[in-house]
Amino acid sequence: MVQARRSFGIVGGLGPLAGADVFFKLVKATPARSDAEHFDIVFEQHPFRNPGASRAATTARKLYIFDMIRDFERRGVTTVVLPCFLSHTFIDELQENASLKIVDMLDGLCEHVRHCLPGARRIGVLTSDYLRNERLFEHYFAAPEFEVFHPRQQAAGDVDPVTRAVYGEEGIKSGILSGRPVDLLREACEDLVSQGVDVILPGLTEINLVAEQIGPLGVPLIDSNLVYAQYVAAGRYGSRGREFKVGVVGGVGPAATVDFMQKVVRNTPATRDQDHIKLLVEQNPQIPDRTENLVGDGPDPTVSLYATCKKLEEGDADIIAIPCNTAHAFVERIQPYLNVPIVNMLTVTVEYLRTMFPALRTVGLLATTGTITSGVYRKALELCGLTQVVPKEDLQARVMNAIYGQYGVKAGFTTGECIEDITAAVDDLVEQGVEVILLGCTELPLLLSQSTFGSASGQIVHLVDPTDILARRCVAHARGEIFF
Repeated sequence: MVQARRSFGIVGGLGPLAGADVFFKLVKATPARSDAEHFDIVFEQHPFRNPGASRAATTARKLYIFDMIRDFERRGVTTVVLPCFLSHTFIDELQENASLKIVDMLDGLCEHVRHCLPGARRIGVLTSDYLRNERLFEHYFAAPEFEVFHPRQQAAGDVDPVTRAVYGEEGIKSGILSGRPVDLLREACEDLVSQGVDVILPGLTEINLVAEQIGPLGVPLIDSNLVYAQYVAAGRYGSRGREFKVGVVGGVGPAATVDFMQKVVRNTPATRDQDHIKLLVEQNPQIPDRTENLVGDGPDPTVSLYATCKKLEEGDADIIAIPCNTAHAFVERIQPYLNVPIVNMLTVTVEYLRTMFPALRTVGLLATTGTITSGVYRKALELCGLTQVVPKEDLQARVMNAIYGQYGVKAGFTTGECIEDITAAVDDLVEQGVEVILLGCTELPLLLSQSTFGSASGQIVHLVDPTDILARRCVAHARGEIFF
């Protein structure tokens, strides 16, 4: 199998000189024998005008990087290179909300130490006051395997010498690549050596620009930019483990969409907000009415349904749910042209019936005339050995009135005339001998929310809600579980 070609986007601008250094070293690390064999690399750099580590500056940094990642995605980049240690304090936030893999610089350094310096346990780090306080390196080089050391400050309240060497008025970020910054870094390294470290890691990418001038120290001084570039080129990092996302074709109808979303939430075992499932909803009430097309001369909704599904696909949905029974008459037309599977509401509902009611032979169906005319439920039921039973013609007219009438559920009513109409249709199905009734229009559970119903004759029938079954199946997909 031919693997897809990797392309890299380097986020520049956060440290212009250091970003360019990583770019150069990534090109050098590419295993290529000719120009044509090099990786596709986009090096994007804009002036970043909010340096420092205040809350406002950190927020600006996050949004700067995120916008650049989105731009990389539009340009076909597959992997993001982030040569900025400070930005790795919030890499999880970026990765959670980005569709591209962000290669973790600290993971690369950890791997390098473990494989190239297997005896190193005492890790000396040259980094800023801010990253020291954030304990970034302690998070990656964790005890008991490692012990992290920083240069000792001369007095309480003093600015760390490494911070002065990089960020000071005559620091590396100001373009000073010799003299005082190098002297400060040499002193910091000597202090680390005196503490007995096994290796020294530059924890600011700019330090690597002057590392050769520091001179021999008696312990290795790693070029963290080079290590990162080699780690990126080697590609030994895993693919992004993003959260599962359910795409929802909304607006068919609007209230039914909200009902579906509530049922997804209700069926998700969660103890906090973050345990719930990602939903991407494209609420498009302008999709032409499905029933008007199936039983009359209304416009064809195929293109609108397809366009809505494509938007969900482009939004990284893993599956698509359409909480509209009638719309499933059009699913076979559009599914072959999609790269994301539509969870077929009708199919999963019939599977549920067969599992929960193994002796069942006939099933009552309350649905729009369009759904009934299309035969989608009849075909799905027959494939499982079940027979569809629908209301008599005059009662079917009352079902349509309960849904589409002036005082129907699509007009926002859930009491009064619409309830009388739908109750009459249920009584008719009971008289025809059914014991289980499918609520085959997503608005009907808004009228009949209970799981059983007592008919006028006193008989109890089971009401099955395909919206709830679809929601439960989507939750099961997202959690990697078996539904039933």
